[in-house]
Amino acid sequence: MHRPSTPLAREPNARRAALAACFALLLPPLSAPVHAQSPGVSFSTAEPGAPLPAGWKNLPVVRGKPMTQYTLVRDGQTTVLQADANRSASALMHEGDIDLAKSPVVAWRWKAEKAVEGADNRVGSKEDAPARLVFVFDGDKSKLSLFDRASMEMAKRIGGQDLPYATLMYVWSATAAPESVIANPHTGRVQMIVVSGQAGDAGEWQSMRRNLVQDYEKVFHEPPGRITGYGLLTDTDNTGSTARAWYGDIRFLPGP
Repeated sequence: MHRPSTPLAREPNARRAALAACFALLLPPLSAPVHAQSPGVSFSTAEPGAPLPAGWKNLPVVRGKPMTQYTLVRDGQTTVLQADANRSASALMHEGDIDLAKSPVVAWRWKAEKAVEGADNRVGSKEDAPARLVFVFDGDKSKLSLFDRASMEMAKRIGGQDLPYATLMYVWSATAAPESVIANPHTGRVQMIVVSGQAGDAGEWQSMRRNLVQDYEKVFHEPPGRITGYGLLTDTDNTGSTARAWYGDIRFLPGP
């Protein structure tokens, strides 16, 4: 991953502020307390037009930017979540409550209407996706590089909250090969694995299944810590375009 040649402390304030804003994509801890309940979400059991499921919050990615709209709609004989992004970026997130020792596998369905025009997750100015699953992890920040710790401290001073140790995303991308691992252009503490976006994927429901523990170890080279939040994200703020996607139920299952 490319690192700036100038130390963070010497960068212009505007550059540092922009970097800190990008850290908002890591999504700060949710304010609601963790409740004992089965992890995941069953959109299919809700009525179209009903409020979002309990415990789920639409959180801004960057302050001041438009919010992606998440609504429950009818798809055939079931209810799914529809995401509509219009130059917007916000994530529908839930407090972490997953025991990875018992349920290391996540299974879900999603459908993207089409690729985001001009998007490329390897480029900061084009870093959008029609569909993502997001997992936020805790960890020992003292093990991080000086650059990462300084970046997090700067982001905390600007945003007012601690930032996650690591974030793993599964993304829909038409510009990278399946199973590609892409570091967020601004920080290696966000890693993306491409799981959809090839020719023929657009407009089709896809059933996905991933082992979170194995994928985390693959991209961060250590065992995962506690999940502090998880959710989904459809965003088009960088490309200034529009996107629509649908998400089905999300379940956490025993391995492998």
